[in-house]
Amino acid sequence: MRGTALSDVSHAIQVATEEPGFSVVRSLVGHGIGRAMHEDRRSRNYGPPGRGPELQPGMTFAIEPMINAGGPDVYLHDDEWSISTLDGSLSAHFEHTVAVTDDGPKILTLRQNPAETVLLP
Repeated sequence: MRGTALSDVSHAIQVATEEPGFSVVRSLVGHGIGRAMHEDRRSRNYGPPGRGPELQPGMTFAIEPMINAGGPDVYLHDDEWSISTLDGSLSAHFEHTVAVTDDGPKILTLRQNPAETVLLP
């Protein structure tokens, strides 16, 4: 992980999303995790590599891209929580919490047994 900048993660998300023809919502970002749920060190899901802080053991981030089948623009509903794509395209939003350790990244939110995953209606 030494020498890896936070924006290297952002850039990897963008490339993996846009190469197959999807778009990354740019108005929503990931964030640091610590004593509070949402802390500084916002992490974009797009952008050039090699910028921002170098990842260091002890840092923890919520990586949470929203990926659209259409364009990247979204709007916030009147309830100030729900978000929809502006063009009505399908979208997916997910989140993983990742800790930077001396041995590399560790995904803290992986299920131990994916067969136990419960899908909500």
